[in-house]
Amino acid sequence: MVDWHLIKEMKPPTSQEEWEAEFQKYQQFPEFKILNHDMTLAEFKFIWYMEYSHRMWGRLVGLAYILPAAYFWRKGWLSHNMKGRVLALCGLVCFQGLLGWYMVKSGLEEKPDSHDIPRVSQYRLAAHLGSALVLYCASLWTSLSLLLPQHKLPETRQLLWLRRFAHGTTGLVFLTALSGAFVAGLDAGLVYNSFPKMGESWIPEDLFTFSPILRNVFENPTMVQFDHRILGITSVTAITALYFLSRRIPLPRRTKMAAATLLALAYTQVGLGISTLLMYVPTPLAATHQSGSLALLSVALWLMSELRRVPK
Repeated sequence: MVDWHLIKEMKPPTSQEEWEAEFQKYQQFPEFKILNHDMTLAEFKFIWYMEYSHRMWGRLVGLAYILPAAYFWRKGWLSHNMKGRVLALCGLVCFQGLLGWYMVKSGLEEKPDSHDIPRVSQYRLAAHLGSALVLYCASLWTSLSLLLPQHKLPETRQLLWLRRFAHGTTGLVFLTALSGAFVAGLDAGLVYNSFPKMGESWIPEDLFTFSPILRNVFENPTMVQFDHRILGITSVTAITALYFLSRRIPLPRRTKMAAATLLALAYTQVGLGISTLLMYVPTPLAATHQSGSLALLSVALWLMSELRRVPK
């Protein structure tokens, strides 16, 4: 879909003439001219409906936030603190939609100085994913705060250290998931399809081929994959340490369950990531790996919620 209108595009093309007109619009952009120049109308309909479904789902999510929030607000069922959260969440929903449009727009722009295949900007893709993760985390944290009764844990030094470590580990999991957007945006999973080494080396020679050096972190596929590996290994190491640290402290059963689930998911996610790499990124497996990152982040937030301080 090469247009972005909030209302106008909600009705898909229905006649052959409308589909051909939509296809002709797409043919004016680099993705068709360089990458998909032999695409048929039937193939175009498939990718069109993929994008259409994503946009309609985004609108549905927005309505699922805004309409109940407006109803609850009008009924007076929201506390002062909850009103602030609801406004922030609804604002994030709208911001996420704008970021999505901004991201898609980057994939339609002419780039005369680039010899790469047309794709959306990895920076905008990461921003779009990051915004979605922030929205999801804020929603889940709010839900957990309302639904799960807090444990009255003794504020010992060990518990304070465990809580801080859990916060840091959750941040690390978030950063690892976000780095996956750069891997996807640059197709970095298609280079060095071996593990644990990258090719024949632990540290490949082409990590710093771009100038200035900082560009390599975000634009060099080799460096992007290397960073994602390091972040993934660091995350699973931190989660393992967090689990064994939690075993040394008397914790409620539900909290122990959260720590054990986090550990199991971490190693499952590592297995999915390595398999995706070794099999040259098959789409179903890559999608499962992406979903696994969200599941891992969810359980990390659950553990944080279990360990949260009881307000005085």
